[in-house]
Amino acid sequence: MSTAAAELRLVVLGRDGAGNRSAVCSILGLQDSEQGTETPVIQESSKHRGEAAGRQVEVVSSGSWFGSGCDPEERRRNISSFISRSSPGPHAFLLCLSLNQPTDGEAVALQVLDQLLGSSAIRTRTFILFTHTEELQEDETLEEYLLTWRKDLLQLVEKCGERYHTLERGERAVEELMEKVEQVLLKWIFSRPAGLQYIVPPDIWIIITERCFSTFSSESGEKHFSCDLYREAEERVRRRQEEMVKQRKGDEEITEEDMLSVRDEAERSAGDLELDVDHLFPSEVSPDPPSFLWGLWEKLIGWVRWLPTVVRREALLGALVRLFVGGPVGGMVGATVGSVATEVGRRRTQKTK
Repeated sequence: MSTAAAELRLVVLGRDGAGNRSAVCSILGLQDSEQGTETPVIQESSKHRGEAAGRQVEVVSSGSWFGSGCDPEERRRNISSFISRSSPGPHAFLLCLSLNQPTDGEAVALQVLDQLLGSSAIRTRTFILFTHTEELQEDETLEEYLLTWRKDLLQLVEKCGERYHTLERGERAVEELMEKVEQVLLKWIFSRPAGLQYIVPPDIWIIITERCFSTFSSESGEKHFSCDLYREAEERVRRRQEEMVKQRKGDEEITEEDMLSVRDEAERSAGDLELDVDHLFPSEVSPDPPSFLWGLWEKLIGWVRWLPTVVRREALLGALVRLFVGGPVGGMVGATVGSVATEVGRRRTQKTK
């Protein structure tokens, strides 16, 4: 059985400003000051324990290792650290992704995780955790926003097995996230063998697996994600635990309780994994500057946010037409499209009153 006592282990990944700090606080019900750092950016991996929706949870927050301003040595050290801190393996990875940012960094992160941990880490264990949902209008759902405006985000969601969530959705957001994680575990552990699909109906199989889940959780640690790299990290941590206990107890018999008492310290001091990750990232350490079109897009989004809600989307539509068509024709067509869409929006608003 795993030496980690928590029911669920989660790894929160995200570049600076993507909301990984607030995600940790939301999951564990912490105030920002309770994370133990005064700065808004998590500089290195850290582990936090607590209760989330009635479940005991460990949340490992990774230091920045992708995105802007990431030094190659710091990047390698942060990857090594979050793996050691979440060994023998997490139950889920949560990749924080802001709705108001491009996706280049997160796409690279998924590719790196695929190479280091294997494709199953992405396909079966990774959730996209959307942040900065203030981009949404009052009557707009996250799903509508993604389908209409951010197909690039949808592509990342598809790579992660269509798993995504936001903690900015209401009081039950954390509970819903825990339920989604456990459903992934149930699906992975108790997926129906091919022969049973004709004998046991899906709803009956769900009841069976839910009743078995608590027993399975207490008797086996294999429900967490595992791979060669995590097994290596766990072996290093176990060796470090034994060294630390022997230094303190001498030749006395080492118990599992002794090992657990030094677990956190052993994870922090187990040493860096010998990772060669430089070739997994783009050749330039500093990211390429935003593309011309992305710069125009950001300026346009910033402009329309100041417009009244009824014309915001419609004005954006007309502006986009003028942007890509260009010239007098583009101006005329864009103005026409914008005015027609605005009128449609007004009529819809009047019908709902």
